[in-house]
Amino acid sequence: MPHRLILIVEDNPDDYELTIRSFQEVRLGNPVKWCRTGQEALDYLKHEGIFAQPPHDPAPALILLDLNMPGIDGKKVLETIKKDPALAAIPVIILSTSGESRNVKQCYELGASTYIRKPIEFAGLIEAVTRMKDYWFGVALLPNGNDR
Repeated sequence: MPHRLILIVEDNPDDYELTIRSFQEVRLGNPVKWCRTGQEALDYLKHEGIFAQPPHDPAPALILLDLNMPGIDGKKVLETIKKDPALAAIPVIILSTSGESRNVKQCYELGASTYIRKPIEFAGLIEAVTRMKDYWFGVALLPNGNDR
């Protein structure tokens, strides 16, 4: 089975690079698309703006979404995804430095599949990505033709 696309929505290049390094460390070989803003992510998912012209990448199997971004923040991106019938089935994992209970609760109410607080240490990120890989690409069945 081919590896499924992961969309990472993260405005901080350092956090993005650490995430990619952790993917490499745990041998998560999925292709990755990086969107640096909420607006860029929505344009990508809806084939609008700079992503309006074909060819289009396949729909992501999973979205890793940061909450605290300038402009359209992660909560608004999550809300928009989950209200769109064409996108709503895509699992969205929140990766945020915020562990505030109101943020966690609101994200689950908006339809987040999982909420993970970004670990401070790289070893913690490796552990989180390992668990994500084992669950989302080992146990869970994903939408968009992820047949086993």
